[in-house]
Amino acid sequence: MRPTTTAAWAVPVVLGLVYGLWASGIQRDAGPVTVGNVFFGILMGALVAGITYALHSAGPRMRRETRALAWTAFAGIAIGYVFSLTGASVLWSTVLALCVAAGVFAAAFYHYYSTEGETDIGRMRRTTGPTRSEE
Repeated sequence: MRPTTTAAWAVPVVLGLVYGLWASGIQRDAGPVTVGNVFFGILMGALVAGITYALHSAGPRMRRETRALAWTAFAGIAIGYVFSLTGASVLWSTVLALCVAAGVFAAAFYHYYSTEGETDIGRMRRTTGPTRSEE
């Protein structure tokens, strides 16, 4: 088990806090702050923080393509949903989500492709066992 660093929990918490405040601010639409609005912000923030933490934790065990697709889906859905809170149409929310997802996929895939070293591949082989060609 690897030790937990401060960034392993701080990044999801900060991202969840920012997303929760952003989503609740959009939903409030310059009206008064209500209990439902506060609950909505806490729920959205906890959801985003939990998913971010899960992706960071499970990421090293995933292949680079799957890892990039997971971040792509998460970013596209998160941005598309928060944009839909503004009252925009489903079509515009979908277009924006797809554009953001395409950018995140390109950046994430490039990052994981260029930084995945022999140590990651060696670790994956040790955990999954030898392949038929290695036997």
